Amino acid sequence: MRDMRTKEHLTKLGSRETTYRTEYDPSLLETFSNRHPEYDYFVKFNCPEFTSLCPITGQPDFANIVISYVPDARLVESKSLKLYLFSYRNHGDFHEDVVNTVMKDLICILDPKYIEVWGRFLPRGGISLDPYCNYGRPETRWEQVAWDRLRYHDMAPERVDNR
Repeated sequence: MRDMRTKEHLTKLGSRETTYRTEYDPSLLETFSNRHPEYDYFVKFNCPEFTSLCPITGQPDFANIVISYVPDARLVESKSLKLYLFSYRNHGDFHEDVVNTVMKDLICILDPKYIEVWGRFLPRGGISLDPYCNYGRPETRWEQVAWDRLRYHDMAPERVDNR
């Protein structure tokens, strides 16, 4: 089995000296080459232990962040994504801003064909928020996919009985 870290400049995967930053840091994200760019396929990540802070009260917010994307030439390395999401730990931002910032940071480093980010935040003050955002590459069929998924998003919402 080949060690792709040197060729791809992956510094976090396999490192025994992992540093968990607690301030938002998009520079933690690392990518590697997609070995199957000729195919369209989804890559999905679930982060059920996401935490950030309310920008007004400083109270903690907990969420399951779900990221799905259709890669083009690059894929995000999962350990770097975990460290990046962990870097929100002491970052204050509204729920809607969190999901949009995560999406924008991933668009910046991946240039995916399509991406969506859904935050399922636990209730605070008796209300839970589930912001969703997506992006399809302009002037491609993925632009229409993004519009269709947004338009029909949550038309059959799940029961919220586990929060």
